[in-house]
Amino acid sequence: MTGWNSADERFMKRALELACKAAGEGEVPVGALVVLGEEVVGEGWNRPIAACDPTAHAEIQAIRAASSSIRNYRLTGATLYVTLEPCDMCLGAMFHARVARVVYGATDPKKQLLKSQVKAEGGLLAAECGALLSAFFAARR
Repeated sequence: MTGWNSADERFMKRALELACKAAGEGEVPVGALVVLGEEVVGEGWNRPIAACDPTAHAEIQAIRAASSSIRNYRLTGATLYVTLEPCDMCLGAMFHARVARVVYGATDPKKQLLKSQVKAEGGLLAAECGALLSAFFAARR
């Protein structure tokens, strides 16, 4: 990719510093930060072991910190910098947070091998579940 600029490089260097924090804690060395405009509004590094939380990836930590910082769960227009290609969970979180752009360092060669092996079975009490959601959103309109 050739669309990077000096700010992108500066922010990725900060993400690398955060990755070193993770390594120092015995975690997989991944760091991330969320930038709005030119301001860092949230930072994070991998902490699943320390937090006893499989969702405590660097990107999730950075999104949580940014959302708390700006007091809004929507990070519209933000860029997320992360040292490793995001997993599907983290991409989903970025989607829901309305992150506009993600810039990552290393590609994850295991990403395609990590596809879920969880058996998904849908449709149980589907009408009731759907009705609850429909009523909720109807009341908000």
